[in-house]
Amino acid sequence: MASSSSLQHAFIFLLLGSLRILALDKYTAAVYEHAVIQAKFTVKPVSSEEALKLMNQNMDILEDAIQKAAKQGAHIIVTPEDGIYGFFFTRETIYPYLEDIPDPQVNWIPCTDPERFGPAPVQKRLSCLARNNSIYVVANMGDKKNCSYKDPKCPHDGHYQYNTNVVFDSEGKLVARYHKFNLFEVEHHFDFPKEPELVTFDTAFGKFGLFTCFDILFHDPAVTLVTQLSVDTILFPTAWMNVLPHLTAIEFHSAWAMGMRVNFLAANTHIPIYNMTGSGIYTPSGSKVYHYDAESMNGQLLVAEIYSHPSRFPTPLPTVNWSSYATTVEGFHEDPFFGFIFHDTFTLCRLEKKAGNLTVCQKSLCCHLSYRMTQQQEDELYVLGAFDGLHEVEGQYYLQICTLLKCRNTNPESCGQATTTAESYFDFYSLSGTFGTNYVFPEVLLSGIRLAPGLFQVLEDGQLTSQNDTPQAVLTVTLFGRWYDKDPPSTHIHNATTVYLLFIYYLLFSSQ
Repeated sequence: MASSSSLQHAFIFLLLGSLRILALDKYTAAVYEHAVIQAKFTVKPVSSEEALKLMNQNMDILEDAIQKAAKQGAHIIVTPEDGIYGFFFTRETIYPYLEDIPDPQVNWIPCTDPERFGPAPVQKRLSCLARNNSIYVVANMGDKKNCSYKDPKCPHDGHYQYNTNVVFDSEGKLVARYHKFNLFEVEHHFDFPKEPELVTFDTAFGKFGLFTCFDILFHDPAVTLVTQLSVDTILFPTAWMNVLPHLTAIEFHSAWAMGMRVNFLAANTHIPIYNMTGSGIYTPSGSKVYHYDAESMNGQLLVAEIYSHPSRFPTPLPTVNWSSYATTVEGFHEDPFFGFIFHDTFTLCRLEKKAGNLTVCQKSLCCHLSYRMTQQQEDELYVLGAFDGLHEVEGQYYLQICTLLKCRNTNPESCGQATTTAESYFDFYSLSGTFGTNYVFPEVLLSGIRLAPGLFQVLEDGQLTSQNDTPQAVLTVTLFGRWYDKDPPSTHIHNATTVYLLFIYYLLFSSQ
């Protein structure tokens, strides 16, 4: 007769075997770029009934996308920031759209117990969408939390208001709640939490972390989720305004996935008049699927299968030393000049020849480029640029950037202005820099605002190089470095007049 000890070991062995079977090496992800129905701007708050009517209109559209994703086998779907009610609110007018979202530790399925924490019609509907379609649903909504005079930071109206991501699992259970920390200037109607929240949850298909839009440009919580909590996939609701040449959504989000070596599921709002478009499913090896459409008014569902643990599958990723190659290169200096890219002063030099080697330096950063063109248009000007300094437009964050980019026209003053097409082709490029940071994000953007999956690679010595000798109509090849240690202390702007002026300014620049 078997001993109780041996039976116990056999049970544990069978249990671990079952868990290994249940764990998935791959899963199907979905993101939905939503053409959000906006609330009409008003200085007087609408009723709760009117607010819910508008939110249900958006959720009707999201429901259709969720059902279609589930039918295609998706395990999880991400929907956009502000996708349920839009934006352009005051602190008072957003309030009817908010719900009290409890800590997920309460073990709550709103679909089956909707009144447990007070009225929660939005959470109930999202929970039921997840439960009825057996899919994880990631959405962005507003949270409200009462506070008292004993809290010295309690707002004047007696409650906090948060831009919030929620996640419901395939049973409809609330499994994650994240309050956005790095608010964009126009979000004066929201509060930021006292500390950045590090929110993760585990599934059979990997470990997930989440943050929102502007958070991606800062260390916390974004980088910490990857470097300290070892998440496999980032869930990223966003309302991203594209800014060429370096900060279009598909360009930067795909680069962040490669630089941080994680999966990145980015769902953007779709409002072309505000330069909002660009969603994708990105992996460390490049984009699996993406969408960029600045013309139509339609939403878009994206679905793709990806590895659950991208740092381990299909093979372990090598460590990149971003300055290794550049520190060994002898400089090839030409006459530099200065130009402005998103209001930062870059040191630039022209690509005068069809092929060659160039070096341009600013402060401690030297950028090296080797290149060869198969077709060079006389009416197109390309430059190599370097920037090493504090960016101070829509936020304050320290950058080190090496960039090969096409100018808007042949006037050097146009370098850095938005341009969307190119007819000069490169069949070889190698870009590197003497970076002082290990956080560098590789960007390649082609004519027509297209990504270049499979057409470039990052070598272990820090070179961003072309692959396959395939001619590419290049808008920019960039190593976008973030030196977080040099960031100033966090500041949050809440003056309404200031933020609206900054927002209009930002929109005007992004559409240039």
